[in-house]
Amino acid sequence: MWARSALLALLGSVAVPLVVAGLKSVLWVLVGVAGLVLTAVGVWWALAHTGAVRAVGTLVSVAAPLAVLALYAGHDLLWPACLSLGLWVLAVVAARIALTPAGADSGRRRARGPVQPPRRPWILMNPNSGGGKVARFHLAERARAAGAGVVLLDPARHQDVAELARRAVADGADLLGVAGGDGTQALVAEVAARHGLPFVVIPAGTRNHFALDLGLDRDDPAAALEALTDGDEFRVDLGFAADRVFVNNVSFGTYAAVVADPAYRDQKVRTTLRELPDLLIGDKAPSLRMRAGRTRAEGLQALLVSNNPYRRALDVDRPGRRVCLDSGRLGVLCVRVGGTAQAAQLVRGPGAPGLRRLTAREVVVETDAATVPAGIDGEHVMLPVPVVCRIVPGTLRVRVPRHRPGSPVARPAADWPRVARLALGR
Repeated sequence: MWARSALLALLGSVAVPLVVAGLKSVLWVLVGVAGLVLTAVGVWWALAHTGAVRAVGTLVSVAAPLAVLALYAGHDLLWPACLSLGLWVLAVVAARIALTPAGADSGRRRARGPVQPPRRPWILMNPNSGGGKVARFHLAERARAAGAGVVLLDPARHQDVAELARRAVADGADLLGVAGGDGTQALVAEVAARHGLPFVVIPAGTRNHFALDLGLDRDDPAAALEALTDGDEFRVDLGFAADRVFVNNVSFGTYAAVVADPAYRDQKVRTTLRELPDLLIGDKAPSLRMRAGRTRAEGLQALLVSNNPYRRALDVDRPGRRVCLDSGRLGVLCVRVGGTAQAAQLVRGPGAPGLRRLTAREVVVETDAATVPAGIDGEHVMLPVPVVCRIVPGTLRVRVPRHRPGSPVARPAADWPRVARLALGR
């Protein structure tokens, strides 16, 4: 049914402009593509330059799509264009649903089943994470009621998170947990993995991508505490950049350099716009080199290495999602945009020549400097070059509530020949 719906919607997206404008519809499609290209060029000028060029780029990036819409409206083609686009989106969604394997809706198959509750669980909580979720959801009180020892980080002190976790293990903790952001979780997760202890994630940070990929409810962090009394357990991989662990990713290049600016936390947009021109085409532009096995890439402006591959380089419906956390492979995304022409080609999406994706067990990152700025799970660090990124499969025992939402569906890309065979019953 979904495959047939996808084909009908796809045919409809083509038929609507043909019925309304005939063969001239091809010309109008080219006008739309030209608008996208000009928009991409304008955005590049606005980000990579300053002064008059930035002003022109901003104007072009706004005027190009408005001009296309005005042309469509002036020729009574706006509603057919919107209808055709809507049908195309419907076709892609239906095709991906049709190709999704049965039973791929929760990610619970990796769990080994109910486990015995810990005797001395220990949980570190960051009161500042997520705008104060620890206090808002009464996490400390609920954790203590469940029998856990709770340590609250003091914002006024520079406490060593990993040392606190090691001290808890020395005092007899048989489970470690964190209520905080992904960066804090990574530090405690490394201690748990090193001592073979189960690890509990309480999504009290801002984004909590790791918790989402574990199938936890980010809107109800207190529900994660059920793992202490009624939990499942499975093993996941951990990534390492030099000697630093990451649960999500480590970034090098442009983004990492912007985050390193002390003004970034208070003035994100202004700092980014000020720094980007030099980081993209100026003297500060990073020139990263990457090698993974026999694959090499040079002149990169940005490089992202993730603990297990992200589903896509650019994923609109579920950004930053991973199919699984136990593939034993790093995801690698290389970005190289050398000028206006390559910026224009970015409208092709993941197939653009400026983007390159691969997987590997080990990635070596090099620059001409002795150190390189990096963002490890959103935290800025300086790492000595070369930086060896590696993955350790199945090293972390993760304990989660037995009753949890589960991982959202990992739907495959639309493969139209397969969709057509399904629709025809073959």
